Amino acid sequence: MENWLNLTGKVIVVTGGASGIGYAVVEELLADGAKVAVCDIADNAPAFPGATDESCLYVKTDVTSLENVKAAFAAIVKKFGTVDVMVNNAGINIPRLLVDEAGKYELDEAVWDKVMNVNLKGLFFCSQEAARIMKAKKSGVIINMSSECGLEGSEGQSVYAASKAAVNALTRSWAKELGRHGIRVVGIAPGILEATGLRTISYESALAYTRGITVEQLREGYKKTNTTPMGRSGKLSEVATTVAFMASDKAGYIDGVTLNVAGGKTRG
Repeated sequence: MENWLNLTGKVIVVTGGASGIGYAVVEELLADGAKVAVCDIADNAPAFPGATDESCLYVKTDVTSLENVKAAFAAIVKKFGTVDVMVNNAGINIPRLLVDEAGKYELDEAVWDKVMNVNLKGLFFCSQEAARIMKAKKSGVIINMSSECGLEGSEGQSVYAASKAAVNALTRSWAKELGRHGIRVVGIAPGILEATGLRTISYESALAYTRGITVEQLREGYKKTNTTPMGRSGKLSEVATTVAFMASDKAGYIDGVTLNVAGGKTRG
């Protein structure tokens, strides 16, 4: 049924929307009739199917800079008048070991700060700006992109996992603060997904190293998905449609939880 989600005309901000999960989310929301503001560090705006000047705004944004974020929201409000939904999707993952005697991929302060700044500080800045707007009109939704490894931990990805566990805590806490103001805060935690351009050789090399395997073995592991009961990797579109549902009033009583979109994958 078309327009079942009733997102037509809703103003939705998506960070990290130029690639990967974020791109799929933007594509889905535009198809659902929303007006989408895409905030990303990329210099050039990507092409989105069906996007028009009236329905889509691209704002180059460094989410770790409060000044940048404030300027982005000013541009969004000038263009669309308000913000109805905030999708905090921007995030980075830099695989590292706590201790690496070879000194090749050992966690250091620079990596720690970079991951935490994007994944947590950026989410904080954007959520705060969005919440100011939403609180004034007593309605809105904040959707935080977490990860299955934020619930389970992940070898070689401790900082990323820790940042996503913190995202889950922020989701629960902000839901308690903002619920009385008509604002829902929810999380989405994807598991293993189909490959995107973000799965670079440098990322795969680092992750394989931290696990004591080759890049080829790592890729074979992705294919096997033997830890996923559904026996396959997730599709970006499946995460995107989950975001669209959570953004809609159809999910109006879902609040303060992080939904694991991982094909049943757990450590149980």
